[in-house]
Formats: sequence, structure tokens, C-alpha cells
Amino acid sequence: MRLPAPRNKPRQTGCIAHSAAFTLAEVLAALVFMAIVIPVALEAMHVASRAGTVAARKGEAARVAQRLLAETLVTTNWSQSVQSGTLTESQREFDWTMHSDPWSQDPSQNVIRQLSVEVKFTAQNQPYSVRMTTLVDSSQQ
Repeated sequence: MRLPAPRNKPRQTGCIAHSAAFTLAEVLAALVFMAIVIPVALEAMHVASRAGTVAARKGEAARVAQRLLAETLVTTNWSQSVQSGTLTESQREFDWTMHSDPWSQDPSQNVIRQLSVEVKFTAQNQPYSVRMTTLVDSSQQ
């Protein structure tokens, strides 16, 4: 009967094998780094979210202002010096104020008027506004 040949086993030297592990200082440094980075990243996300919300609402407010100016120009309803109201756009309410003033660049004539509308809105509990202005020829009324 023949016995199987012994397999070659790796030779062990007198050294103890080092296993890969983190030291306590490395773990603490990583925790401190995370404690600094996470709040900064969350604040950056909050700021980006607010900027996106404000941009979307400004776009809606600009459409409201443009529509108000267009309606006022078509109806030639700019004889009143101040008008105001509330308009609903995309299930949101926008407060607006319209001013009709003589054009300040040429005070010698009263034919050209400056028509401006300011639309106010809130985004994340902060007040914002959009203002649009155009010139109109009041002799064409």
C-alpha cells in the first residue's frame, strides 16, 4: 500500500504575519472628517434646493408680470397711476402692483409713460419680487 505524497506546505518563519487594520487614530480622524463634511454637504443641498425653488417661482412671477403688462397694453388701461391685485398662477397666489408714471428720461413731454409692474411672492418663507418695466405711447390711447 502506497501513501499519498505529502503536499508542500508554506514554510513559516519566525515572523508574525501582520493583518490589515485601522488604528484608533485613523478611525478618530475619519470620524472628525465626517463630522465636518456631513453638515457642510447638507447645508449645500439646502442652499441648492432653495435656489431651485426661488428660480421656479421667479419664472412664474415673471410670466405673471409679462401677462399683466400685455393685458394692460392691449386694454390701454394705464391711465390710473397705481393698480394692484392678486393673481393665481400654478395654484400659487402672486400679489402685484402696477405703476404708470411719466417717463423720467424726457420730462418735457408727457406722451411717453413708463409702465412697471412688481410681482411679489414667497419661497421657503422668504419674500422675493420681480419687476418688469416698459414704455408706452399715451397719445395712441
